[in-house]
Amino acid sequence: MTLAEFYQSPWVVDIAIGFIVLETVALWALHQITGRGLVVQDVLLTLLSGLSLMLALRCALTPGFWPGMALFLITAGLVHGADLRARAKAKRDDN
Repeated sequence: MTLAEFYQSPWVVDIAIGFIVLETVALWALHQITGRGLVVQDVLLTLLSGLSLMLALRCALTPGFWPGMALFLITAGLVHGADLRARAKAKRDDN
């Protein structure tokens, strides 16, 4: 497999998703152990929205998976909307 073939395959998305999952687990562990770092609950909707977009990309790179791409794009939009709503509510509550 050439480098160009690798970047055009779903594997590159799988690796990126793996790094995001590892980063999330590391942030959670850091917060549990030291109390510092990001609280996973504060960024969970953002992470889910991003992962949904990455899964949509993975479906787009896989022949015949267009229904999955549509599903994950819809999911990303809904989760992003929920994230914006939660942030707006938190900002109103702070004021």
